[in-house]
Amino acid sequence: MKIVIINYGAGNIQSIMFAIERLGFKAVLSNNQEEIKSADKVIFPGVGEASSAMKKLKESGLDSLIPTLKQPVLGICLGMQLMCKSSEEGDTKGLGIFDVDVIKFTSKVKVPQMGWNQIYDLKSDLFKGIPENEFMYLVHSFYAPNCVEAIATTNYELEYASALQKGNFYGTQFHPEKSGAVGEKILDNFLKI
Repeated sequence: MKIVIINYGAGNIQSIMFAIERLGFKAVLSNNQEEIKSADKVIFPGVGEASSAMKKLKESGLDSLIPTLKQPVLGICLGMQLMCKSSEEGDTKGLGIFDVDVIKFTSKVKVPQMGWNQIYDLKSDLFKGIPENEFMYLVHSFYAPNCVEAIATTNYELEYASALQKGNFYGTQFHPEKSGAVGEKILDNFLKI
């Protein structure tokens, strides 16, 4: 199986690579469009600020490529947010895969939300064998509101979508690669889709 992690200069790539290796697979880092298109599975990571990350995607033409991919694609954290219509962070136009706009938590709560929080209302093969209310690791100041594409929910100030799915596109606001055995089970489920 060919697993490609999109390398566009805004990813927390090492921990994802190590998690995939622990599952017995090897991943390739690439921003080469042909290599990404030929992958069996694509992981779209992201750490950082939305507008500068989107600028990097545009510079390499990946903003046009990613929405056309036909194989399973997993966006993680900022990767998931960039797959949405837009983000308030840097007033950024997203890839438009998920039909939801990413907004900022209010000043009523500590921002960023950092640490462990529960996921529930699990609705996808991504969560096969994962019990409701498992704890996942999150670090974010912006979130996708609950919407029809939500496949997991988390509560921080309000209920929001902590995972999304539309067709072959999946996104997790949490970091499965940093969420221990349960997170790695979610990654393993993705690799088996």
